[in-house]
Amino acid sequence: MVTEATAVETSAYVELGREQWRDLRKNTPLTLTEAELEDLRGVDDPIDLAEVTDIYLPLTRLLNLHFTGARKRGAAVSAFLGEKDAPPPYILGIAGSVAVGKSTTARLLHTLLARWPEHSSVELITTDSFLYPNAVLEERGIMHRKGFPESYDRRALVRFVSAVKAGAAEVTAPVYSHLEYDIVPGATQSVRRPDILVVEGLNVLQPAPPTALAVCDFFDFSIYVDARVEDVREWYVDRFHKLRRTAFADPKSYFRHLADLSETEATAFARDVWREVNERNLVENIAPTRARAALVLHKGRDHAVQRVLLRRA
Repeated sequence: MVTEATAVETSAYVELGREQWRDLRKNTPLTLTEAELEDLRGVDDPIDLAEVTDIYLPLTRLLNLHFTGARKRGAAVSAFLGEKDAPPPYILGIAGSVAVGKSTTARLLHTLLARWPEHSSVELITTDSFLYPNAVLEERGIMHRKGFPESYDRRALVRFVSAVKAGAAEVTAPVYSHLEYDIVPGATQSVRRPDILVVEGLNVLQPAPPTALAVCDFFDFSIYVDARVEDVREWYVDRFHKLRRTAFADPKSYFRHLADLSETEATAFARDVWREVNERNLVENIAPTRARAALVLHKGRDHAVQRVLLRRA
């Protein structure tokens, strides 16, 4: 059933099949090796060099053209104002569900974009760095809603991205440990006026409350990584099993107790967590922001991108 909202969302985009999108690569060179791609892959993510060539090379070409256009517009405004400051960093936002592959997309674009001479300085920040520490989540009674919008220090995230966009010489962010499942006390990540800042996270396309600013207000371009909920659920369960055999087995892991679950117990546990936490967050908070993205990468059951939706304006 096509609803009015769906029709409005669809009409805002040009939809391109995989082959149509692949042809837009033109002569963009492949600057990534198989060994490098192996380091960039997420857990249980089957992305290969064919996917990089067909999907991500055309995307980096588009982003390069968009970056160049943004720089020209910025230079025109600076000339009008009589300013001689260097242009502000270009900010790219990447959103999508847990287990959909957005982190791989972010790491891949971070690497590929840095190999263009026009923007060789590229930084990547994830919104995990702006989660409240576990002690705060527990105090507020929302530890079970980690990853939901209220579990993030959104004001700190907006201040960080705003400072980067304003051209601050150096801006620092907290560091999140996936092994310890918490913010690392005293640790920071510094961003020093890059050409491009990639901001990746579940909720980066969410609008702000009235009279406030949202992080997406500072984006020059945004991408939503999309797939059927049923497919993402299976990817989440598969990823959970892979982590149970690897990262969870580390004595320092927050989830060490899950490493000893049987195959059947682990599957049941993962499906429960998906249903009660991640699917609820996806349906209630993440998926409704898809129509705010400048570009949507829609994946098929095999993880491969099957179609691309590009906003017309």
